[in-house]
Amino acid sequence: MKFHYYPETDSLYIELSEGDSTESNVVAPGVVLDFDEHHRLVGIDIDHASKVVNLSRLEVTALPVQSLAVA
Repeated sequence: MKFHYYPETDSLYIELSEGDSTESNVVAPGVVLDFDEHHRLVGIDIDHASKVVNLSRLEVTALPVQSLAVA
């Protein structure tokens, strides 16, 4: 799972798995779910992210993370 924040557009993309999006569904204003060809969720796109979610903190609880990369 990867989090991509784009400050120039204030958008957050949460990449849940590798793969190409072949279908997108708007589920709320500014929130889009991306699906692959097998209808599996591959990502979540959030426009105006700083107005929708708290970007100042990322907390993980009991997630079986094997590696952590901060870029």
